[in-house]
This record gives sequence, C-alpha cells and structure tokens, in this order.
Amino acid sequence: MPGDEASAPSPAAAPAPLARAEQFIWLTARVLEQHRFAYHFLGGGADPVDTALGSYLGPDGGYGHALDPDLRGPLSQPLHTAHALLVLDGLGRCAGRRIERLCRHLTRVSTPEGALPLAVAVPRGHPAAPWHPRTDDPPGELVTTGPVVGVLHRNRIWDAWLFRATEFCWERVETLRHPHPYEVQGAVAFLDGVPDRPRAAAAADRLGRLVRERRLAVLDPARREEYPLAPGYGPGELLFPYDYARRPESLARGWFTDEEMRRALDFLAAEQQPDGGWPVRRRAWAPGSTLERRPIATIEALLTLRAYGRALA
Repeated sequence: MPGDEASAPSPAAAPAPLARAEQFIWLTARVLEQHRFAYHFLGGGADPVDTALGSYLGPDGGYGHALDPDLRGPLSQPLHTAHALLVLDGLGRCAGRRIERLCRHLTRVSTPEGALPLAVAVPRGHPAAPWHPRTDDPPGELVTTGPVVGVLHRNRIWDAWLFRATEFCWERVETLRHPHPYEVQGAVAFLDGVPDRPRAAAAADRLGRLVRERRLAVLDPARREEYPLAPGYGPGELLFPYDYARRPESLARGWFTDEEMRRALDFLAAEQQPDGGWPVRRRAWAPGSTLERRPIATIEALLTLRAYGRALA
C-alpha cells in the first residue's frame, strides 16, 4: 500500500565505538581494566581503580604480578612501576607515602648511573616475553626510565632518586642517534613531564626530525607496508603519530602535520575489531599476555581518540 515504505522500520544503527568497547571490556578485561574503563568513560569512582591497583603492590614498594602482561610472576619490575604510575596519574593520585616508598624501591633497583633497566634480575622460573632478556647486570634503559621520571616530574614529586635519573634521561635523549620507536616513546614521556620546558622543546624538535628522517612513524597508514620494521619487532609492529603524541598537548604533536594526524586517528578509529576491542601489534608469545594486553590497548585507544575530540558515543 502507498506509504508502507515510509512506515517500515529502518535498519538498526551500529553500536557506537564506546558501547562496543564496553562489551569487550566486560567480557575480557582484568578487574583493574574494568575499573579503569568505568572511571574514564562511565562515571565510575577512582577508589575501585586504586584498590585494584593495590593488589599488584609488593612489600618492597614496587609493583609485580604481571601488571605489565609481558613480565609474569610476583616480583616487582620497572615496567610494572611505569604502568602503575600511568594509572595513578590518570586518577590524579600520584602522591603521598605510596610514592615515597616507590621511590625508595626505585633507588634499590636502579643501575649505578641511576637509571631503570627493562627487567631486574629475578629467579629464572618467572616467564617473560623473549624481548625482555634476563641478565645479572642489566643496563639502564630510556624505555623504562623516561616514563617513570616524566610522570613523577609532572606530579611535582621530589626525591633524591629523581636527580640522577633525570640526568640519565637528558643525556640519552640529547644524544640519541639510532633510536628504536619504543625508545622514542620513552623520550617523549620524559620530555612531556620534565620541568625545564625550553630544554625539553629543543630536545623534542631534534628528536622529531630524527623520527621523520628514519621513518619511525607511519605517516600514511594506507602505505604502511613501505615503512621499515625496527630490528626485533614483530610483523606489523609499527608506530603511528598518535603512539608518540597520545594527547594534543604533547611535544610530539608538533612533529606531524594536521593531515598526518588526521589520517593516523582515522586509522586508529578503524582499528576497532568486531569484538569491540583494539588489536595488539607486538608479537604474541603467551596466550594470557595477549588477552590481558588487548583491554589495555583498548583503553589507551579510546583515551587518545577522546583527547583529540573524536566522537565515541
């Protein structure tokens, strides 16, 4: 009959990215990531996140129990500390006696130059990703030291450990010649938090030119197969502009044009999988590690998209 077409129900709209991600989080995430998602996107409180994070805290003041999914076992590790500080920074709770104890722990596990290694020497029975080799005398690394120092400075933490660790970061950042992408991420995390802003801006400018010269960021996702993989990285383990500039106020944002960032954010939004989560581009080495990291990647993707004004709901 005439008019039937107008009264027919329209196809149901696809669920919004946030709704799809929420289902993925409830289905797959650890308690910590469930509470982080609720806090950042559903109006949840900070206390449940803090309580969940506390279950990873060790008696030495550091964090363990595979808080970073690539290092298993109960013992404290610098990468776990970096992740814990990221969570606390997002809550606005990076302060107090907990941080004082954490700094004392960092002093104990630092290298002679005051830096943090990728992994401290621990009993061989605790599994770890193959790209985190265990040695009895591990060197300090910008990948771990930079994010920790940057967050502590951003939260106006002052501790004797920070002085030497900050000098280590400055020396590494200002002398980088052949960095790999994750090392650049560590440098950006440091530069975004360190108090000396003119020096940080100058170092970031030099580092950004290096990133472009060495093609360490995929500037055109449609041609990403043309970009080189860093030695030891897995298939497709490439970094994009948003991996360096997680928020528009980052110093790394100035490395990329508006069009380059738009293409990268379009790609990030389109990376949401049918199950609602975002993929992990690094090599899979253990089923549990990959399952635990995907919710972390999903929260990071959503926070980045929101920071750049992309619609999620």
